[in-house]
Amino acid sequence: MDFDTHNLISAGIIGFDMIEGPYLRWYRQFQKDELGIDMNEFFMNLYLSFRSGNNGMIPRAILYNNFYIVAFPNGQELCCLFFRPEDIGKQMQNLQQIACNMIMESDSENSSDDDESDGCDMKDDEIRRIMVNLLRSCQMGTPELRNHFNLSNSEIWKIMTRLEEDGVILRTVKIGRTQYWTANN
Repeated sequence: MDFDTHNLISAGIIGFDMIEGPYLRWYRQFQKDELGIDMNEFFMNLYLSFRSGNNGMIPRAILYNNFYIVAFPNGQELCCLFFRPEDIGKQMQNLQQIACNMIMESDSENSSDDDESDGCDMKDDEIRRIMVNLLRSCQMGTPELRNHFNLSNSEIWKIMTRLEEDGVILRTVKIGRTQYWTANN
């Protein structure tokens, strides 16, 4: 790969003080390009990203939407080079398509495994319909709904929020940390 300096936006060196921790020791901007970040605050997080972790599992580069950073350690210091991601864009689109295909394949494998294991995997629309029917005659809280549907608290809240936004159910009372709902007749 040929190095072309027109892609280099800026460079900085993060020093390390035993009392204060990481600090911005030196910074130079080579091109007029506003990254829109506070460098002093950003370099603290950047230092921790590149220097923490196991010795064998330290990143060499981090890719952001508008730029990427390559870091080179020197003792306790870290030299960071900021680049434009011009030639990475096409590769990222291809990688995103591969990732989407893997996610869809994984979801289809998991859903077929779940169907074979317990047969309790229902579609969202079916769960919503049953929840509304349950709540027509009474009010129920999150723990009872979890028992009926074998869902997590966050999944119950997600469904209940959608139903509440649609005006199908109402919140009735909150006792402790448990919220109770009933159908909006």
